[in-house]
Amino acid sequence: MRQTTFAIGLVFLAFAVSASTLAQTSADTAGKKAPAVQTSESQAALTPAAALEKLKQGNARFVEKNMRSRDWLAKVSATSAGQYPFAVILACMDSRAPIEIIFDQGIGDMFGIRIAGNIVNEDVLGSMEYATKVVGSKLIVVLGHTSCGAVKGSIDDAKLGNLTELLAKIRPAVTASGPGSAKDEAYVNKVAQANVAQAMKDIREKSPTIKAQLNAGTVGLVGAIYDVSTGKVTFLPD
Repeated sequence: MRQTTFAIGLVFLAFAVSASTLAQTSADTAGKKAPAVQTSESQAALTPAAALEKLKQGNARFVEKNMRSRDWLAKVSATSAGQYPFAVILACMDSRAPIEIIFDQGIGDMFGIRIAGNIVNEDVLGSMEYATKVVGSKLIVVLGHTSCGAVKGSIDDAKLGNLTELLAKIRPAVTASGPGSAKDEAYVNKVAQANVAQAMKDIREKSPTIKAQLNAGTVGLVGAIYDVSTGKVTFLPD
C-alpha cells in the first residue's frame, strides 16, 4: 500500500514539474514572440530616432543571444501584398554581415543594398530614393565592417577588371586616412570608418531628393561599423 501511495505521489510530482516547465517555456516564448510585420501605420508612426533605436535593440539581442523567434513563412504570407520597411541599409556584400540577422529583424522590416565596400553610385542613390520617398522608410544606415576585403584591396590599389573602378571609389577614404598598410587591421578599420563617412557625404551631396528629406527631418542618416569578430554594431557620431 505504501509503495502504491509512493508511486502515485511520484506521478503527481512529475505532472506538477511538467506543468511548471510548460508554463515557463510558454512565458519565455511569449516574451520572445516576434512582432507583427511592418504596416503603413506602424511605419508612419516611427521617427528616424525611433527607427535607429529599433536597430540598436535588435543588434543588442543578437549579441546577447536573445533573438526573437519568428515564423518566417507566416511573414512571407503577411507581406505578400505589400511592404513597409522602416530602414534602408547600405552594407558591404561581405558574407559575414547578413543585415537582417545582425539587427534581428524580419521579412519586410528593412531594405538591404549590398555592394562591395558599401560604396555609393547612381544605382544605390536611386534605390535609397525609392526606399525613402516612395515607400516611406525613415532611416538610412551606411554600414561598414572590420577587416573589409574591399577596403584592403583599395589600400593596395588592386586592379582586376570592373573591380578596379569600384575600388577607386574607396580611394578618397584611403587618402583621408594617411599612409598605412592593408596588413595593419587598425589601419584597415580606420579606412573603413572614413569610407562610411565618405558614403554619407556622397548621399547628402549627390541626391537632392534625400537631402531635402534629411533637412526636413523626415528621414535620418547614420553611419555604423560592424565588428566581424564580436557581432556588435557601433553607430558612429554625426
